[in-house]
Amino acid sequence: MIQLAYFTRNDFIQLMNWIPSEAFMVQWAGTGFTFPLHTHQLEQYIKEANHPASDTFVYKAIHTETGRVVGHVSLKVDRRNESARIGKMLVGDESMRGLGIGYHVIEAVTALAFHAFKLHRVSLGVFDFNDAAIACYEKAGFKKEGLLRDARKAGKEYWSLWEMSLLEEEWKKRSQ
Repeated sequence: MIQLAYFTRNDFIQLMNWIPSEAFMVQWAGTGFTFPLHTHQLEQYIKEANHPASDTFVYKAIHTETGRVVGHVSLKVDRRNESARIGKMLVGDESMRGLGIGYHVIEAVTALAFHAFKLHRVSLGVFDFNDAAIACYEKAGFKKEGLLRDARKAGKEYWSLWEMSLLEEEWKKRSQ
Protein backbone atom coordinates (compact mmCIF):
# COMPACT_ATOMS: atom_id res chain seq x y z
CA MET A 1 0.00 0.00 0.00
CA ILE A 2 2.89 2.40 0.79
CA GLN A 3 6.35 2.53 -0.70
CA LEU A 4 9.04 4.84 0.64
CA ALA A 5 11.38 6.66 -1.74
CA TYR A 6 13.95 9.33 -1.05
CA PHE A 7 12.56 12.85 -0.71
CA THR A 8 14.19 15.10 -3.36
CA ARG A 9 14.08 18.69 -4.58
CA ASN A 10 11.28 17.65 -6.93
CA ASP A 11 9.10 17.10 -3.83
CA PHE A 12 9.70 20.50 -2.20
CA ILE A 13 6.67 22.37 -3.58
CA GLN A 14 4.24 19.64 -2.63
CA LEU A 15 5.54 19.49 0.94
CA MET A 16 5.47 23.29 1.26
CA ASN A 17 1.83 23.24 0.10
CA TRP A 18 0.96 20.68 2.79
CA ILE A 19 2.07 23.00 5.64
CA PRO A 20 -0.70 25.61 5.98
CA SER A 21 0.16 27.32 9.27
CA GLU A 22 2.78 27.84 11.95
CA ALA A 23 0.87 25.64 14.42
CA PHE A 24 0.70 22.85 11.84
CA MET A 25 4.43 23.28 11.19
CA VAL A 26 5.25 22.89 14.90
CA GLN A 27 3.04 19.80 15.10
CA TRP A 28 4.76 18.32 12.04
CA ALA A 29 8.39 19.30 12.61
CA GLY A 30 8.74 20.65 16.12
CA THR A 31 11.29 23.45 16.05
CA GLY A 32 13.14 22.08 13.02
CA PHE A 33 11.79 24.69 10.61
CA THR A 34 10.32 28.18 10.67
CA PHE A 35 7.05 29.11 9.00
CA PRO A 36 6.50 29.54 6.16
CA LEU A 37 8.47 26.53 4.95
CA HIS A 38 10.69 27.50 2.02
CA THR A 39 13.15 25.96 -0.41
CA HIS A 40 16.30 27.06 1.48
CA GLN A 41 15.17 25.22 4.63
CA LEU A 42 14.43 22.08 2.64
CA GLU A 43 17.79 22.29 0.85
CA GLN A 44 19.49 22.29 4.26
CA TYR A 45 17.23 19.46 5.43
CA ILE A 46 18.32 17.08 2.66
CA LYS A 47 21.87 18.40 2.18
CA GLU A 48 23.53 15.59 4.15
CA ALA A 49 20.66 13.11 3.96
CA ASN A 50 20.07 9.91 2.01
CA HIS A 51 23.68 8.82 1.50
CA PRO A 52 25.01 5.46 2.74
CA ALA A 53 27.05 7.14 5.49
CA SER A 54 24.29 9.60 6.45
CA ASP A 55 22.54 9.56 9.77
CA THR A 56 19.42 11.21 8.35
CA PHE A 57 17.10 9.62 5.82
CA VAL A 58 14.19 11.58 4.40
CA TYR A 59 11.38 9.86 2.53
CA LYS A 60 8.25 10.57 0.60
CA ALA A 61 5.43 8.07 0.99
CA ILE A 62 3.98 6.83 -2.28
CA HIS A 63 0.56 5.21 -2.41
CA THR A 64 1.32 2.13 -4.52
CA GLU A 65 -2.22 1.79 -5.91
CA THR A 66 -2.33 5.33 -7.34
CA GLY A 67 1.36 6.21 -7.63
CA ARG A 68 0.66 9.49 -5.82
CA VAL A 69 2.92 10.95 -3.15
CA VAL A 70 0.70 11.11 -0.08
CA GLY A 71 3.07 11.67 2.81
CA HIS A 72 6.46 12.34 4.31
CA VAL A 73 8.62 10.84 7.06
CA SER A 74 12.23 11.01 8.24
CA LEU A 75 14.48 8.62 10.11
CA LYS A 76 17.47 9.84 12.15
CA VAL A 77 19.82 6.90 12.74
CA ASP A 78 22.20 6.56 15.69
CA ARG A 79 24.41 3.68 14.57
CA ARG A 80 26.48 3.60 17.76
CA ASN A 81 23.41 2.90 19.88
CA GLU A 82 21.62 0.94 17.14
CA SER A 83 18.61 3.19 17.41
CA ALA A 84 16.68 5.67 15.32
CA ARG A 85 14.08 8.39 15.72
CA ILE A 86 11.13 8.81 13.41
CA GLY A 87 10.35 12.43 12.70
CA LYS A 88 8.35 14.72 10.48
CA MET A 89 5.64 12.11 9.93
CA LEU A 90 2.84 13.48 7.79
CA VAL A 91 0.01 12.22 5.66
CA GLY A 92 -0.07 15.41 3.63
CA ASP A 93 -2.71 14.46 1.09
CA GLU A 94 -5.88 15.35 3.00
CA SER A 95 -8.00 13.01 0.88
CA MET A 96 -5.91 10.09 2.21
CA ARG A 97 -6.24 10.93 5.91
CA GLY A 98 -8.32 8.60 8.05
CA LEU A 99 -7.69 5.64 5.72
CA GLY A 100 -4.85 3.99 7.64
CA ILE A 101 -2.12 5.46 5.45
CA GLY A 102 -0.18 6.75 8.49
CA TYR A 103 -0.06 3.23 9.91
CA HIS A 104 1.36 1.90 6.62
CA VAL A 105 3.98 4.67 6.54
CA ILE A 106 5.03 3.79 10.10
CA GLU A 107 5.13 0.09 9.21
CA ALA A 108 7.35 0.85 6.19
CA VAL A 109 9.78 3.08 8.08
CA THR A 110 10.09 0.69 11.03
CA ALA A 111 10.73 -2.18 8.61
CA LEU A 112 13.60 -0.13 7.16
CA ALA A 113 14.94 0.60 10.63
CA PHE A 114 14.86 -2.98 11.86
CA HIS A 115 15.48 -4.88 8.65
CA ALA A 116 17.69 -2.69 6.43
CA PHE A 117 19.53 -0.75 9.15
CA LYS A 118 19.46 -3.66 11.63
CA LEU A 119 18.64 -1.43 14.59
CA HIS A 120 17.50 -2.35 18.10
CA ARG A 121 15.19 0.56 18.98
CA VAL A 122 13.04 3.14 17.21
CA SER A 123 11.52 6.13 18.99
CA LEU A 124 9.26 9.05 18.16
CA GLY A 125 7.51 11.95 19.82
CA VAL A 126 3.84 12.84 19.46
CA PHE A 127 1.84 15.67 21.00
CA ASP A 128 -0.56 14.47 23.66
CA PHE A 129 -3.61 15.95 21.91
CA ASN A 130 -2.98 14.05 18.66
CA ASP A 131 -5.18 11.07 19.50
CA ALA A 132 -5.25 9.72 15.94
CA ALA A 133 -1.45 9.62 15.70
CA ILE A 134 -1.11 8.05 19.16
CA ALA A 135 -3.60 5.32 18.19
CA CYS A 136 -1.70 4.76 14.92
CA TYR A 137 1.64 4.39 16.69
CA GLU A 138 0.18 2.08 19.34
CA LYS A 139 -1.37 -0.06 16.59
CA ALA A 140 2.12 -0.31 15.07
CA GLY A 141 3.45 -1.58 18.43
CA PHE A 142 4.92 1.60 19.90
CA LYS A 143 4.68 2.00 23.66
CA LYS A 144 4.44 5.22 25.65
CA GLU A 145 7.56 5.81 27.69
CA GLY A 146 6.81 9.14 29.28
CA LEU A 147 5.15 12.51 28.92
CA LEU A 148 7.31 15.60 28.48
CA ARG A 149 5.08 18.29 29.95
CA ASP A 150 4.88 21.65 28.14
CA ALA A 151 7.80 20.56 25.95
CA ARG A 152 7.07 22.79 22.93
CA LYS A 153 5.72 26.29 22.53
CA ALA A 154 3.29 26.96 19.70
CA GLY A 155 2.20 30.57 19.60
CA LYS A 156 1.21 31.34 23.19
CA GLU A 157 0.45 27.72 24.09
CA TYR A 158 2.66 25.01 25.50
CA TRP A 159 2.21 21.47 24.20
CA SER A 160 3.09 18.25 26.00
CA LEU A 161 4.82 15.45 24.11
CA TRP A 162 4.57 11.69 24.53
CA GLU A 163 7.81 9.81 23.95
CA MET A 164 7.12 6.40 22.42
CA SER A 165 9.35 3.54 21.29
CA LEU A 166 9.39 0.13 19.66
CA LEU A 167 12.11 -2.45 20.28
CA GLU A 168 13.43 -4.91 17.72
CA GLU A 169 12.08 -7.99 19.54
CA GLU A 170 8.62 -6.39 19.82
CA TRP A 171 8.68 -5.62 16.11
CA LYS A 172 9.77 -9.16 15.25
CA LYS A 173 6.88 -10.62 17.27
CA ARG A 174 4.43 -8.37 15.40
CA SER A 175 5.98 -9.22 12.03
CA GLN A 176 5.62 -13.01 12.40
